[in-house]
Amino acid sequence: MRKLLSRWFIDGMSFMALGLFSSLIVGLILKTVGQYIGIFSTLTEIGELAMSLAGAAIGVAIAVGLKSPPLIIFSSVIVGHAAYLEGGVAGAYVTTIVVIEIARLYQKKTPIDILVSPFLTIVIGVYIGQFVGPYVSKFMTQIGEFINFATTQNPFLMGMLVAVVFGVVLTAPISSAGLAIMLDISGLAAGAAVIGCCCHMVGLAVTGYKDNGVSGLVSIGVGTSMLQVANIIRNPFIILPPTIASAIIAPIMAVFWPMENNSAGAGMGTSGLVGQIMAIEAMGPSVKTWILIAIFHIILPAVVTYILYRVLYAYRLIKDGDQKLNLGSE
Repeated sequence: MRKLLSRWFIDGMSFMALGLFSSLIVGLILKTVGQYIGIFSTLTEIGELAMSLAGAAIGVAIAVGLKSPPLIIFSSVIVGHAAYLEGGVAGAYVTTIVVIEIARLYQKKTPIDILVSPFLTIVIGVYIGQFVGPYVSKFMTQIGEFINFATTQNPFLMGMLVAVVFGVVLTAPISSAGLAIMLDISGLAAGAAVIGCCCHMVGLAVTGYKDNGVSGLVSIGVGTSMLQVANIIRNPFIILPPTIASAIIAPIMAVFWPMENNSAGAGMGTSGLVGQIMAIEAMGPSVKTWILIAIFHIILPAVVTYILYRVLYAYRLIKDGDQKLNLGSE
């Protein structure tokens, strides 16, 4: 059972996030750049095309992540697209996972697999997507609506909670980007989620600089804090500074200088600077927006996390070498 849960929720969601990033998120970035910079207006059309194929990208990404054979992978393009039209990201994710597991019963089992596998996968997948997709999507978006509502009613407590949860999920081998989009969180809740992610990415990039240098700073800071998972398992104290920083910074933002974001940026943090680009998309390209991004996405996460790290370092709870990454450069 543990292997299945890891297969569905870690491998499946991780690869779903790659599909999302390669279609919906990159498409949204291209569309945003095209809208704000007139000389690149054609990027808007390219972005819209990429966004329209998000379901297909999710389907093929999950199929690859779950190590399906080629015929199932190619058929999952259609399954993912059809399920996405019915149930959005959550519908595409659930439908593709279910179909791939069912396909294990018949894939490569007949002499005419080239016909049987794609035929059954597409037909079963489309029917499951039509039946399950809308219910899954509604369930996830209702949770997201509750989070959005609760954050506006109690910005201090919910800002803290949302930031901590999304920061930890970002660093764990689960997709915070996929979770944010499936929940469709937005507004202040999404703004808090971004800060939680930024604390983990910027914070761990800064605290690990002594061990990893510039390559580690860039890899974690604009890549992913997931690179520290192995080190965190060995020494869980490593994750405390960015987690506590999330709980400190997000409520301050939510109560005194509210920032907004959207579901595409909420779970990304500083990965590819998507969280910052989406903050500009949600709040507008004003000087105030740029200042708030600099303070709450970069400066405070770096400073607060580093101060907390130095406290743990002074008590020898974190030592030199604890955050050393193996980036394959040696």
